[in-house]
Amino acid sequence: MKDLAQTFEYLKQFLTEERLTKIEHFSQESSDFVLPVMDDVYQFRNAAAIIRSVEACGFHKVVAMEEENVFNPNLTVTKGAETWVEVEKMPQNIASLQNIKDRGYKILAVSLEKNAVMLPDYQITEPIALVFGTELKGVSEEVIDFADETLAIPMYGFTKSFNVSVAAGICMYELKQKLLKSNIDYKLSEEKLLRMKIRWAVNSMRSGQQIFEKYLRDNKLKHLF
Repeated sequence: MKDLAQTFEYLKQFLTEERLTKIEHFSQESSDFVLPVMDDVYQFRNAAAIIRSVEACGFHKVVAMEEENVFNPNLTVTKGAETWVEVEKMPQNIASLQNIKDRGYKILAVSLEKNAVMLPDYQITEPIALVFGTELKGVSEEVIDFADETLAIPMYGFTKSFNVSVAAGICMYELKQKLLKSNIDYKLSEEKLLRMKIRWAVNSMRSGQQIFEKYLRDNKLKHLF
């Protein structure tokens, strides 16, 4: 923790006062209590819209499971949100979902299958990973079978599905509202908060990655990151 705090303190000198104030302000509401998992999303505009919605709701991490497609957000659509949202890429398989589950997340497939709980009725009580399927096929049967539960968004027209980026935006916003109204401690731990602020500081600077890596080498801290 001490090394993390000292690292952030060092990086702060390279930030404008305005940027530092924003980092301190918005980091306080950040959370990884809800983790969106994208299952081989292939349209870059959808990838970008998802990143933007996730960041707007104060969740700053996305897992992109890739097989045939690369999760590559369109930067003109993200409006800078990619600076703040960490994208962890993993292979598209059940082992990746098991890895997420082993981190303490309940796996929820966003699908109407398997007696899905409707989003307005869902009671969030523990960290959840929401798996969103591909644009054409939705969540695979394999993922649905592995998931602890399925979650669905009520629809009232002839169309029986939302675009994946719209579905992600609705889910993230609704779940954030549930957390805000709860007594759950959903915010980041002190260690996670510091690591995130370090990443934000690095992403905010020109040549930030080089400055960061030099600091780690000079202080023999590479193993911490």
